[in-house]
Amino acid sequence: MNRTLLNAALSVYDLGWKAALPLLRFNHRLKDGWEQRTLSGGLPAPAHLWIQAASGGEAYLAWAVLKELVPLPNETLRVLVTTNTRQGHEILTNAAREIHSTRKGIAVQPWYFPFDSPGLMRRTVRHVRPSAALILETEIWPGFLSACRESGVHVLLANGRMTSKSLGGYLAWPGLFRALGPERIMAVSETDARRFGTLFGRERVWVMPNIKFDRMAGAGPLARKDNPLREIIPDRTNFVVFGSVRKQEKIEVAKIAAALMRYKTGTVIGLFPRHMHHMPLWEKAMNEVGVTWTLRSALKGAASPGTVVLWDTFGELVPAYGLAKTAFVGGSLARLGGQNFLEPLTCGVTPVIGPHWKNFAWVGREIVESGLALEAEDAEHALNLLIEVLEKTPPRSEVASRAKAYIRDRQGGAKATAKQVADFLNKV
Repeated sequence: MNRTLLNAALSVYDLGWKAALPLLRFNHRLKDGWEQRTLSGGLPAPAHLWIQAASGGEAYLAWAVLKELVPLPNETLRVLVTTNTRQGHEILTNAAREIHSTRKGIAVQPWYFPFDSPGLMRRTVRHVRPSAALILETEIWPGFLSACRESGVHVLLANGRMTSKSLGGYLAWPGLFRALGPERIMAVSETDARRFGTLFGRERVWVMPNIKFDRMAGAGPLARKDNPLREIIPDRTNFVVFGSVRKQEKIEVAKIAAALMRYKTGTVIGLFPRHMHHMPLWEKAMNEVGVTWTLRSALKGAASPGTVVLWDTFGELVPAYGLAKTAFVGGSLARLGGQNFLEPLTCGVTPVIGPHWKNFAWVGREIVESGLALEAEDAEHALNLLIEVLEKTPPRSEVASRAKAYIRDRQGGAKATAKQVADFLNKV
């Protein structure tokens, strides 16, 4: 793409941002950090490295990378870490606090990612003067990339993921993105690498371990005596968790719950909706299949045998996995991409999932082939698999040990990313 056409495209993009900013002022999600997003409250301090982590998930990845960064030989390594969301900012603030208390030679500054107006980004990059920038997952912002290119900043995209839908959108103007693309791209799978290669050229792309495996290094089952739900779920109860279930699969899930209750009388099911505001829909679904249910908030003691507990309190899914004999993990019977089935595994529980888990394809098909997770073809198959595990539940310690070994064999993404960052910084 020639420079004249690139400049024209960026000028139009800049005008779009200028027109949008007055309207964005009324978006309640963007009120947090508005002065940093618009630079109206000043600019971040100069830094050697700029890390962009879009939201909470990417912020945790940034935290893992920060732990692996190597300080500079003769001065403090200054790192600017930015995010687009309040949750991301809170996580990065906690990460900065931990790094400052445990590591020497690294200074971390959390900040909201400025709006991607080329004018704003040019001003920010020129002031911060980073030698290198690290983008986590799929953050392809033309204003940011253009400003980095103009200032000679080496850009690395790591833990890269790209859906076919996203690729189709970027290919609407491939010349623009190829001209501004990162210098190096580290994708989490061969499929993602092929998609990035189609957009940016395969010579820039290679495959890395997913940093999410690094984040799970310390995960493991919680002893029953330390589990906050131990009084609600008595020992030896046939307790089954339906985790992060979605409204699009409520009919199938309700039928599984009813059939499981008939087959295994006395079972207690803990049903955790992915979205709490859909609780009335789950109450209606339980009534329609004729099962006894109660709200978690209404429990005063142990859950009665033969009851579905509709979990209407936050933060208790992982402790519930720690007491379960098996679990169905939702978002996988409907075409929704699946939810996190590694959580029950690290708690020592064999999870059953539906056929639709593309959001977690990075975990690897080997997780199913090894029998660590059980993949159901449909709702009836999921029911049969849950019954099988209930009738012959493997020891929690054995499942947790195998899960830990699986995760350990796939760690190293944060260290690999930090090494590439060091290579970029050493170029200067």
